[in-house]
Amino acid sequence: MINQLARRLGLKAMLIAPWLAMNLSHASEPVFVPKAQWVVDKVYAIVGPLGQRSVPNAGLNANYGFVVTEQGVILIDSGASAHSAALLEKAIAKVTPQPVRWVLNTGSQDHRWLGNDYFARKGAQVHALAATVQTQKTVAEQQVAGMSRFVGEQMKGTSPRHADVVHPGAEVSLQLGGVQIQWMDTSAHYPGDTMIHLPMSAVTFTGDLVYVDRLLGVLPQSNVRKANQAFARLAALSPKHVVPGHGRVTNMAQAQKETGDYYQFLIANIGAAARNLEPMSETLDKFASPMPFKHLQNFEDLHRGNMNRVFVDFEANP
Repeated sequence: MINQLARRLGLKAMLIAPWLAMNLSHASEPVFVPKAQWVVDKVYAIVGPLGQRSVPNAGLNANYGFVVTEQGVILIDSGASAHSAALLEKAIAKVTPQPVRWVLNTGSQDHRWLGNDYFARKGAQVHALAATVQTQKTVAEQQVAGMSRFVGEQMKGTSPRHADVVHPGAEVSLQLGGVQIQWMDTSAHYPGDTMIHLPMSAVTFTGDLVYVDRLLGVLPQSNVRKANQAFARLAALSPKHVVPGHGRVTNMAQAQKETGDYYQFLIANIGAAARNLEPMSETLDKFASPMPFKHLQNFEDLHRGNMNRVFVDFEANP
């Protein structure tokens, strides 16, 4: 009887332990409060934490931005849920009483567009490039389910909503509230990803083309060749201020060092080895510890997987 009770208690402990560990880790993680950071002119960034989506950060583990105009606010990316969209709205309200009038989606990852409906219900007009919307429609259901696992009850009231204004083509120029916008497809990290350049302020919101302070991730959906081409386009724009997809607001020098150079490293070394039919395991071992990138957060977790995906891609598509 005692042994049976012990076994039952042990089983319960095994079942409870992962839940407890997860909740303790959330409890120890500081709550992220979005804050507007002035970039230049009337352009602001909201820099999210570098870690995984979670309850304390409300899924806002990415960077966002906004431009204040006399006709209203242009918001770049809407957050991961109705809950997180409201947090972004509060951060904007501390800078200006102007409402969010336009929302621009730079991509189709959950934390870039699942807040669309929140702002649309308040009168904002949502814009996106056609390729972005196409990907959003493909992944919406799985993203809502995935985000629900990360943030739980915070997903209540969230409904996937796509752009009211869909711009065809890979590039568009438009004016909103007197602000000139150059909008370009990158399809780097995710199909339909984009970057937004504000020529009047020399600011580029790169979306997930650029990561600083942490290593970028190469997903099964990522395309490092397109990313490398898009980064060259970014460099040609010569922005003075770069708001990356993740990491601090920066300049082109850091963006080149921590992202542009990494794309080139992957193509010149891993891609070339795959094209030359060299053994994958030996290639991954050979390039396992590139010094220019080892200091970046998440390096140990992501680098080998990044190389693996690039090798497989170049092996199949030399």
